Amino acid sequence: MSLLPETNVRRGFHVLTKPIGSICNLDCKYCFYLEKEALYPGESAWRMNDTVLAEYVRQYIQEQPGPEIHFAWQGGEPTLLGVEFFQKVVQLQEQFAGGKTIFNAIQTNGTLLDDAWGEFLAANRFLVGLSIDGPAEWHDALRVDKRQQPTFSTVMRGLDVLKKHGVEFNTLTVVNRLNSQHPLELYRFLKGIGSSFIQFIPLVERAAPPAMQSAGYDFAAPPWPGVAEKPSVVTPWSVEPEQYGRFLCTIFDEWVRHDVGTTYVQLFDVALGNWMGLGSSLCVFAEQCGGALALEHNGDVYSCDHYVYPRHRLGNILNQSLGGMVNSPAQTGFGEAKRLSLPKYCRKCAVRFACNGECPKHRFGQTPDGEAGLNYLCAAYKQFFTHIDPHMKTMARLLKADEAPARIMELLAAGAETSG
Repeated sequence: MSLLPETNVRRGFHVLTKPIGSICNLDCKYCFYLEKEALYPGESAWRMNDTVLAEYVRQYIQEQPGPEIHFAWQGGEPTLLGVEFFQKVVQLQEQFAGGKTIFNAIQTNGTLLDDAWGEFLAANRFLVGLSIDGPAEWHDALRVDKRQQPTFSTVMRGLDVLKKHGVEFNTLTVVNRLNSQHPLELYRFLKGIGSSFIQFIPLVERAAPPAMQSAGYDFAAPPWPGVAEKPSVVTPWSVEPEQYGRFLCTIFDEWVRHDVGTTYVQLFDVALGNWMGLGSSLCVFAEQCGGALALEHNGDVYSCDHYVYPRHRLGNILNQSLGGMVNSPAQTGFGEAKRLSLPKYCRKCAVRFACNGECPKHRFGQTPDGEAGLNYLCAAYKQFFTHIDPHMKTMARLLKADEAPARIMELLAAGAETSG
């Protein structure tokens, strides 16, 4: 059995769809998307209308090269649209499928899930990504509702709905300055609630400069590739690089000895792909980006979910094709900039093949010799990828010999050498 789950394979280009824009029933203190309301002053609908929805579904299916089409629905909070909206989605997908197989994934905070949602999601085989940052003590510290009240209990109630109806789910955990201090407790908690596919997203945000604050933004925009920025301080809840490195190493050491083949941690699977020489299936660790776009509720298309700003707007699907925007000079240049702006310091790094400078959004530091573009999390990834190297080589060797990578657990238990 391959360690890499099929749902982690990206084909063609990918669109992260925001059918309700940035509207959400929660007020998570670190959410970078809530402020995107500022992009559409005076907007009152905040709902993808039937014309935009139909055109998007039609184009996305027809312009993908492969036989499988993967839709990803996010927000804001997409469940605010109600089951009826997604029933319409499924009907349109059936109308335009053209013999292709359709898959849907929806990212949710889980607080609005009920039996009607459970029945729909199960019947239509939606994969649900549930956002949860750990036990109540850590989750409720930053993930609160509009009244600033805790949300852990309502998220767990939503999780119970998914389990009751047999809905496939994974978990997405934002790793911040608080929960990063407790790697094993967090990992074991996620496994304990039934998550067998775990995503960790490092929280890195900077406060917006005065000019952006006056325009309604709380967080700084991503840096322009290769352009030096004034020194900036990350938000108090952003994860610290050294701690994030320790966090990943600690969880990996537990996983590689006990959970290979039964618990899938996205970052570990992606790393194995790089050690196998297959390239990264996750854009942040790919040498070049540009194949993962964001679609707003009104049909506007942006270069990336983290780059939803006017300068990165590619067009609108009502008057331009998705394929044309993906292959446009603007998007091609955006994608190539990740590779071309990589600092010399990174190009010489022994783990560059696994990291590739990570996400350009986080490249606001300077290298030891003063060059712009060093990733804020550089120390974390250098520590982590160096740490896992022997075990990744072993699992890659096992796979090439048509053996299950889970056999590494036997080798470690027996004290066998795992490098080479």
